[in-house]
Amino acid sequence: MTAMHAIDVHSPRDSQLVGWLPAATPAEVTAALTTARSAFPSWASTPAADRGAALRAAAASLRSRASDLATVVETETGRPVASAREGVLAGVSTLEQYAELGPVHRGRSLLGSAVDFTVPEPRGVVVALTPWNDPVAVACGLLGAALVTGNVVVHKPSERCPHTGLLLATALAGCFPAGVLQTLVGDGAIGEALVRSAEADVVAHVGSTATGRAIAAVSSAKLLLENGGNDPLVVDDDVDPQWAAAQAALGAFTNAGQICTSVERIYLHEAIAAPFLAALCEQARSWNEDPQPLVDTRQREFVHGQVAEALAAGASALAGGAVPDGRGAYYPATVLADCSGAMRVMCEETFGPVAPVQVVSSFDEALAEACSGDYGLAATVLTASMEHAQRAWRALPVGTVKVNAVFGGAPGGAAQPRGASGTGFGYGPELLDEMTTTKVVHVGLPNGRS
Repeated sequence: MTAMHAIDVHSPRDSQLVGWLPAATPAEVTAALTTARSAFPSWASTPAADRGAALRAAAASLRSRASDLATVVETETGRPVASAREGVLAGVSTLEQYAELGPVHRGRSLLGSAVDFTVPEPRGVVVALTPWNDPVAVACGLLGAALVTGNVVVHKPSERCPHTGLLLATALAGCFPAGVLQTLVGDGAIGEALVRSAEADVVAHVGSTATGRAIAAVSSAKLLLENGGNDPLVVDDDVDPQWAAAQAALGAFTNAGQICTSVERIYLHEAIAAPFLAALCEQARSWNEDPQPLVDTRQREFVHGQVAEALAAGASALAGGAVPDGRGAYYPATVLADCSGAMRVMCEETFGPVAPVQVVSSFDEALAEACSGDYGLAATVLTASMEHAQRAWRALPVGTVKVNAVFGGAPGGAAQPRGASGTGFGYGPELLDEMTTTKVVHVGLPNGRS
């Protein structure tokens, strides 16, 4: 790291410079962690109800800045402002949810000749490293759960959206005592310095598998990692192909395919292959009428690299598949047919608007293919068969299985990735458990009396 290293951000829509910010220095990293450690005892001893009230105030402050934040998200990441605002409001809802759940987070008791009970206690200093693809909603989940349980936080937003991170900090930090929530701008070097520090008691990271593995190799902290996914979609032979294609397009093309749980590979029953592929191509053409750019040209090069490799290996581009002319980081919604499991586009995370399809001869074959691979984030099955749905959710080695809907979930729902996709709960009431450690208290009577 250098003292004056700058973080530049260019618009994914026209490649123009959005702005730059100075990265934190090594001294600022050390100071932030030291300040957090000093602030921890007082915040940890603050009554839970008061911490919840602070979170409610933070939610209200964030709501008042929703439009401004959405504009900055669009400018830095290319996500349309209406969708970006939905992400900000999702963050508001998450803060409000943890404001209610935090004060009632409790231990358990066991009665015998004496009394044993457990008490959840905050772990200490939480280093939160958050992504660019849904920067406010994801950050609010990690920050909210950490703060309401009495931890202090040093937050590093992605270097691809540092202005978003600082505006979020402005909205939230004033609702908490000094030192309880701090934000540092920086790239991977700053993140590495934070996670290597002995002052970090928890490292919570949402991002790529490569970064998650690098964190695990150097950090001695409690780790919460939601990393890459290669989420399969199984399309059974008894569903309407038009509806199934609309679901596939929604899963593969929303936010230009830049969602942790995007559909990354499709296993399609041969009985409905022709009408499904025709409908999916029509969906892709519709999505391409109002395209959204990828976050930057580096990401576009990565996505097109996988597509080009697949085409060279025998896949067919039924829609998209080529880098468009003009400025910006645009890439079309792409449908690839004749794919095989050996292709990178089928076995690795793409994180772009690509729907690669492998036709199979049976549901059993589709399920077996969907169960393959190192990732374990999420999976979807589209089927009218209750038997097939039951078999699928039992067999799929992932943290979340969705039946007949590529997105969605109940408020307060949890997610626990597996394998190369990470470790630890990242959402829901269970995240409060992750952010705390348990103390067991045994209370006996004096002098051995019963």
